[in-house]
Amino acid sequence: MDFDTIIDRYEKPIYNLIYRLVGDVEEAADLTQETFVAAYRSFSEFRGESSIYTWLYRIAVNKCKNAFKDRDRRRLHESAELPAEVELSQLSDPEKTGQPDAEFERKELRVRVERAISELPIDYRIVAVLRDLHGLAYDEIAQATGLSVDVVRTRIARARAMLRRKLEPFLIE
Repeated sequence: MDFDTIIDRYEKPIYNLIYRLVGDVEEAADLTQETFVAAYRSFSEFRGESSIYTWLYRIAVNKCKNAFKDRDRRRLHESAELPAEVELSQLSDPEKTGQPDAEFERKELRVRVERAISELPIDYRIVAVLRDLHGLAYDEIAQATGLSVDVVRTRIARARAMLRRKLEPFLIE
C-alpha cells in the first residue's frame, strides 16, 4: 500500500481521534499533519507487527501526549459516571426522534459528555476515546498505547467511573 492510500484511508479517523483528545480544531489539524509527517518519515521502518491503523493511532497518541506536556509546561511558565453498561459511543451519534425537546436534551448531554471527556487526565482520556468512541479492542489499544491489556482495562474502568461521577447529576434514572 502506498502512502497516499494510507492518508486517504486514515486521515479522517486520525483527525477525529486527535480532535476528541485535544478539543481544538486547529490544534487537531496541526497534530494530524504532524502524525502523517512522522508516519511518512518512518514508513520504511514499519515492520507490520500491528496494523497500519494501530501504528498510526500510536503515533497520533504520542503526538497528543507531547502536545499536552508542552501545553502544561507553557501554563506553568506563564502562571509561575455513565452506567458501566453504557458506552460513550451510544452518545456519539444519537438517532433523531423528531422531538425538539428530546433532540435539544441529547445535544446538551453530548456537550456535557464531551466536556467531561476533555477534563479526564490524558492517560484515561486516551483509552476511553479509543475504546468507546473509536471502537478499538483492548488489545488494539494496548498496541497503540504501549500498555498491557490489563492496564488498558483498568484505565477504561477508571475513566468510566470518573465520567459517571461527573455526569451523574445530569442523568435521569
